[in-house]
Amino acid sequence: MAGKDYLNDVQECEKKPLWQRIGWLLVIWTASVGSLAIFAWLIRLFMTAAGMKSH
Repeated sequence: MAGKDYLNDVQECEKKPLWQRIGWLLVIWTASVGSLAIFAWLIRLFMTAAGMKSH
């Protein structure tokens, strides 16, 4: 059953130290915020190149 495999995965993850789980959370969050910032910067760059300025 797939339910038992999932339960085993959850129990295996809970064996890892709290600092390691929080560390991965911070790494993933930082990467997502960074990629969003780069994407927004690129959109602004293309809009400025096309002549659309905010001022």
